[in-house]
Parts: sequence; structure tokens; C-alpha cells
Amino acid sequence: MVVPYGRQSIDESDIEAVAQVLRGDWLTTGPAVTRFEDDIARVAGVSGSAVAVSSGTAALHTAYAGIGVGAGDEVVTTPLTFLATATCAIWQGADVVFADVSEDTGNLDPEAAQAAVTGRTKVIAGVDFGGHPIDAPALSKVAHDAGALLLQDAAHSIGGALDGVPVGSMSDVTTFSFFPTKNLTTAEGGAVVALDQDVTDRARRFKGIGMVRDEAQLRHGSPGGWYYEISDLGLNYRLPDVLAALGSNQLKRLQQFKTRRQQIADRYNAGLAGIEELRLPGHRPEADPMWHLYPLRIQDGRRRELFDHLRSEGILVQVNYIPVHWQPYFEDRGYRRGMCPVAETYSEQELSLPMFSDLRDDDVDRVIELVRGFVGV
Repeated sequence: MVVPYGRQSIDESDIEAVAQVLRGDWLTTGPAVTRFEDDIARVAGVSGSAVAVSSGTAALHTAYAGIGVGAGDEVVTTPLTFLATATCAIWQGADVVFADVSEDTGNLDPEAAQAAVTGRTKVIAGVDFGGHPIDAPALSKVAHDAGALLLQDAAHSIGGALDGVPVGSMSDVTTFSFFPTKNLTTAEGGAVVALDQDVTDRARRFKGIGMVRDEAQLRHGSPGGWYYEISDLGLNYRLPDVLAALGSNQLKRLQQFKTRRQQIADRYNAGLAGIEELRLPGHRPEADPMWHLYPLRIQDGRRRELFDHLRSEGILVQVNYIPVHWQPYFEDRGYRRGMCPVAETYSEQELSLPMFSDLRDDDVDRVIELVRGFVGV
């Protein structure tokens, strides 16, 4: 009777797609990766192809490298996210500036981002918290007015849209994650898409250790087909064919996954509506979310008690997230609690209820019954 907060959805067609690769000649980067990159680009609504990488964290690091983030630059981002949104910028030598979130969605607030911008701002990095797209038009204007780019961390939201524009084509650069709890999986994996082909090209070199073989890009010319050069540092963030094949097959069911996740969100909304102690996930009318999380907020200071109560009943709820600037690494560098009060309050109240496409209605109803019983309604 244990219900996780998230899990993968794997069927026989996924198993067969992986088996076909295992029966073939390629296990590492090969034709399945190329196909997957093209598939991701189509879903994202961008020309060219995506850059597939080995994780969502690798996608963020590759994106910052593709943009050219380096020492002396600043990246403005939200503290209500997984660590990598911030730490990957630091790995590139940048300083991170945290800005507060909007109270309804938990996404980076454009006004707070504007207040955080300086002459050193290179990137504004917004996160589609829970699967609800950021206010990309407003954040793009803030970024572009400052001579910066907008990076959209869409680890939660592939398949979503804002005003009919798909996630992946509304920001300068977008990153995806394909961890098992996400909206589709490659077991581990991620991808980068960009509106500027130069950014895509730099990202592709970076995830391939910086190596180039194309004669047009070689400084000294090629003495033969074995030759390669490296002009800029990179890392081995390559995704293997065996995982890319799983991703392409999962993409065939992306709309099915999205529809089911919306049904689950609607069922939670109906069952938990009108309860004074609870705050349901914000959903702006222009947004078409891809619900990765169902971030419930309990506003009476009893989040720990509700967490323990549900877990004792086999409902493995989670908290997303501990504010990044509260972590000891950032605390030791002068970041302080109270810097982003809206995000901090959101985090202290938040509890992610189970949300995955194979979740059954009777399990959703059980969660609703347990929450309602806890608050006494």
C-alpha cells in the first residue's frame, strides 16, 4: 500500500526499444541519440536539434557553458529549486544572486529579478516549479534589457506551454531533465535547446569534452580522419544510445502522461478545495502546465506533522525544496535567511503529494481522505 511521490512509467514498448539497441552495434552515442535529440527539438518547438546529456544537472552545466558564463558574471535565479540551478553556474566561475518568487506559482518573480540585476548579470535563470511555466515574456524583457539571456530550467515541465508557446521555445535557452520521477525518463538524462545556434554548438562541444573533428572548426587542419582538437574545455556529459532509445519511446506517450497528470491534479483540487488551512497549487490562465509535482501548502505551521502522518500511512510525500541559500555552502559565503521571504515561506509550507502518470484514482482519493482527516474536515 506504499505510494511514492513520483515514479517512472515503463511499458513493454519501452523495454523493446532498449532491447533493440542492445541487439545492435551502438551502446554509447550513436543513431538513437541523434533521433532523440531531433525528437526533443520537435517537442520544444525549436529548429535544429537538442543537445542530449547525461543528467538534468549536466544540462544546466552545459547550458551555462554554451552561453559563455564565466568568472565575474552573475546569474540571477530562484532559491526554490534543486541545487544544480545555482551550483552549475558557480562551477563556471559565476556569482549567484538569489531573487524571490511569486507567491502563487513559486516561480521567479520578474520584479524581484529586475531588482537583482546588475551590470554583471549574464543570465537570469527561471525554474518551472512543479511544472508551471515561468513568466517568460516578463523575464525575457528583464534579461534582454540588461544585455543578458533568459535560461529556463524546465526540468519539471517538458510538454507544457504558455500562451500556446511550447516550453523550449519561449526562452533563449531551456534545459530538461529525464530522471525517473520526471514527466518522461531516460533513467538518467537531460537535454539543452537554444534559440541561437551558436549557443547550441558550444553546448554540443562542451558535453563532448570540447573535442572537434569538423575540418571547418580545426585550427591547424586535419592530417587524417583520426585527427581532433580541443580549443575550449569540456566534460564527458554524453548520453548513451541505450538510454536515448528509451527517451524517444517515452516521448510517444508524452501527451498521454500530460493528460493523466492533469486529471490527477484536478482530482486533488476538487477533493482539497475550500479548506482554510490548505493552499492549492497556483495555475495562471495563460499557462498549460505539465504537472510534475502537486505542491500543496499547509499554512497552520503543521507541515512536519502532516509529513509524518502521511508517511506513517505509506504515502511517501516529499518537500520541494529547501531554499538553496539556506544550505551551509551558501551560508558560509554570506547568504542569509530572510533574503527571499516569499520563497522561504513557500518552502516551509510545501508538501509534494504523489504525482505520476500511473497513480490510481483510489490512491489519490486515499491521499485526499488522509489530508482532510488530518485538518479535521
